[in-house]
Amino acid sequence: MTTPVIELSHVTFRFNRHPVLDDISLDIHEGEFHAIIGPNGGGKTTLLKIMLGLLEPHAGSVRILGGSVRDNRRYLGYVPQFRTFDFRYPISVREMVLSGRLGHTAKKLHYGPDDHATAEEALKTMGIADIGDREIADISGGQRQRAIIARALVGHPRVLLLDEPTVYVDTPTATHFYDIIEDLRKEMTIVLITHDVGALSPDITTVSCLNRRIFTHDAREITDEMIGAVYPCPVDLIAHGVPHRVFRHHDEMEEEETKEENRR
Repeated sequence: MTTPVIELSHVTFRFNRHPVLDDISLDIHEGEFHAIIGPNGGGKTTLLKIMLGLLEPHAGSVRILGGSVRDNRRYLGYVPQFRTFDFRYPISVREMVLSGRLGHTAKKLHYGPDDHATAEEALKTMGIADIGDREIADISGGQRQRAIIARALVGHPRVLLLDEPTVYVDTPTATHFYDIIEDLRKEMTIVLITHDVGALSPDITTVSCLNRRIFTHDAREITDEMIGAVYPCPVDLIAHGVPHRVFRHHDEMEEEETKEENRR
């Protein structure tokens, strides 16, 4: 077994003495498309920040590519939630993407030729090179999403971390987003965090359910037991491989209606 690209061992985190994460152990391996699902307030974003080194766990350890977070977090690309961006800020798409080179550029206060070339490559990869000079406020939601991903790509990450990437976009944009991610997966490991079990791509390889504690399943299926362990209320399961949910009680109602029609 190869060394995990992300390795969490017995991680615990508290906020004002309130446990947010409790004894989290998780290995994510190279080439995986790993989904971490769970309810809002279940600790998903906190876990992501611990992976990025933005928060220190109160117990346990985190390793990135076999080393410390401090030494290797430069290999992580991060796509935060849409709501963390102020799209009214007067900045061009190219300038926004280029800002992802901060921390990677040789000169801390200036971008060099390599930085500009890397930004242009990311713009082309995401299919938005033609709108590089437009202000971020003047482009569509789907184009903004591509720009945010391009910003993460300029650091040449080996792992791409996505925090609720489809929660503020419409269904066609979300569908296209997963097409983009599937292409990127050929080059890097993907970790997706979401509260919406209906937002999962059929291309996901492994799934973890998180609500303070974590339950991992080494396959793309989500079982009743996994859902029940992390959601405090009844949740209907996804129809695997089908891009919509199937609610069992709907099927039962239709069956009763069919029986009633037959009796007539």
